Amino acid sequence: KAALRPIDLRGSMNVRLDSLDFAIPAKGQRVRVIGSVNDQVVTQHFIEDARIVDGQAVVDLERDLLKIAVVERHRASGNIGKGFIKGFGLKRGALAGTVAHDHHNLVVIGTDDASMRYAVHAVVEIGGGLVAVDGENVLGRLPLPVAGLMTEAPLEQVRREYDALIANSHELGATMPDPFMAMSFMGLEVIPKLKL
Repeated sequence: KAALRPIDLRGSMNVRLDSLDFAIPAKGQRVRVIGSVNDQVVTQHFIEDARIVDGQAVVDLERDLLKIAVVERHRASGNIGKGFIKGFGLKRGALAGTVAHDHHNLVVIGTDDASMRYAVHAVVEIGGGLVAVDGENVLGRLPLPVAGLMTEAPLEQVRREYDALIANSHELGATMPDPFMAMSFMGLEVIPKLKL
């Protein structure tokens, strides 16, 4: 019987944590906004007046205008896509995860840059997976250490942790039944109308 050849797999969490910058310099008065729709993978494309503070386009909680970022995690390139999204309803903190069809980079949606940075750090710390944070307080996590997408933990444990994570997201103000499922499709650019 032939021996299996060794498979050389690099780690799945190759993120340049030293270059996490979620600031969005205002280049005008308006911004494109991804409009997420409950229980749908299609999105709306809005153009909204930006809330500008000190030359930066920032979150506007009154209008549910949150930041979204896609952080490259496969080759530590330091690349970050940044934009705005509405429909998640967060009032504080951030949600982040490495389940992001089809590129499976690290997606984070948040109410402030500090929470977004902390959420990214928390995901990297668990080797990939899903987290909900409130500032520097990790409310919940679901580690997915196999490529940031899967786990070898028992199904019952995964279900418990995922249910708790959804409850944590609702504590932060999320209005969707399953914001992590919705977030996983916000980077799938082949599905209209607007993705990141």
